[in-house]
Amino acid sequence: MFDLKGRVALITGVASKRGIGRSTAFVMAEQGAKVALCDIDESGLKEVEDMIKMRGGEVLTLKVDVSLWKDVKNVVDRTLNTFGKIDILVNNAAINQNVKVVDLKEEDWDHLLAVNLKSIFLFCKAVLPSMIERGYGRIINMSSVAGKTGCIAWGGAHYSASKAAILGFSKHLVREVSRYGITVNSITPGTIATDIRGGLESEQRQREISKGIPV
Repeated sequence: MFDLKGRVALITGVASKRGIGRSTAFVMAEQGAKVALCDIDESGLKEVEDMIKMRGGEVLTLKVDVSLWKDVKNVVDRTLNTFGKIDILVNNAAINQNVKVVDLKEEDWDHLLAVNLKSIFLFCKAVLPSMIERGYGRIINMSSVAGKTGCIAWGGAHYSASKAAILGFSKHLVREVSRYGITVNSITPGTIATDIRGGLESEQRQREISKGIPV
C-alpha cells in the first residue's frame, strides 16, 4: 500500500467503533507509523491502544477536549516529547446533531463549531511550528460532502457549515505553509455508516438517502 516506517502521525477522534479515525489509526500503524491518538472517550481510546499494541504497533493515547487550547497543546507537547516529531496530522474529531435551524440552540451551534472547526485551527497552530522548523509536514483535515451539498442523510446546518469552513481554512492554510514543505489536504467523504450518525439505517431509510444522490 504505502510505507510509513519512521513517520509519526497524530490523529484526533479515534475512539468511535465505526469511525474513520479508528480505521485511519489502524492503517497508519500497520504501515509502520508511530501513532499518537487522542479523543475525549477514554474507554474507546484504551480499546484502540490495546488493538494496535496487540498487532505490534507503537502508540501513545491521550484524552483531550479538542476545543480547548490547553488540552491541544498538551497533546502536541506529549507527542513531541515521546516520539520527537510529528510528520502527519489528521484532524478527524467531529460531532453531529440532527436538528432543524428553527430548533437549533445557540449553545449547540457554538459547541459543534468548537469541536468540528476550532479544533482544526488549534491543532494546526500547535503542530505547525515543529513542522516548519523541520521543513516537512502532512496535514489532513476531514471535511464532508455535507460541506458542499448540505447534509444528505442526517445532521444539522451547523454541521454542514463547519465542514464547508474546513475546506476554506485548508485552502488558505496551504498558501501559508507550502513554502515550508508542508501540504494541507481536505477529504470530503460521502454518506458512510459511522457512529456519528447512528450507524447503518434501515433499508427504507437507505432508499430515501439514495434519492438525494444523483449518480
